[in-house]
Amino acid sequence: MSNWVDVCASNEIDEEDVIRFDHEGRTFAVYRSPDDSYHATDGLCTHEKVHLADGLVMDDIIECPKHNGRFNYKTGEAKGAPVCVNLGTYPVKVDGGRVLIQVG
Repeated sequence: MSNWVDVCASNEIDEEDVIRFDHEGRTFAVYRSPDDSYHATDGLCTHEKVHLADGLVMDDIIECPKHNGRFNYKTGEAKGAPVCVNLGTYPVKVDGGRVLIQVG
C-alpha cells in the first residue's frame, strides 16, 4: 500500500536545489526544478552509495559529488559513466504548501 509522506515546506527547497530526506531506514533526494516542479529519487548514488543531496543540480540533472556521475532526476535515468544503474523515482505533490512524496 502506498502512502504520502510529508517532507518539508515547499519554500524550504530552493529552485534548482536538492535536499536529503530520510524515512523508515531509506534515504531520498527531493528536488525543485527551474520550472518550480518537485521530484524525488532514491537518495544514494547507484555507483558508490554517496548521498546525492550533497551533489550539484543543473537543470534536470543531479551530479554525484564523489565521481561526478549524472542522473536525470525527473526520470531517474543514469546519464553516463561511472553510473550505469538508474535511480528509483517517486511521485511528489505539493498540498497546502507542503511537499509530500509517495513511498511504499
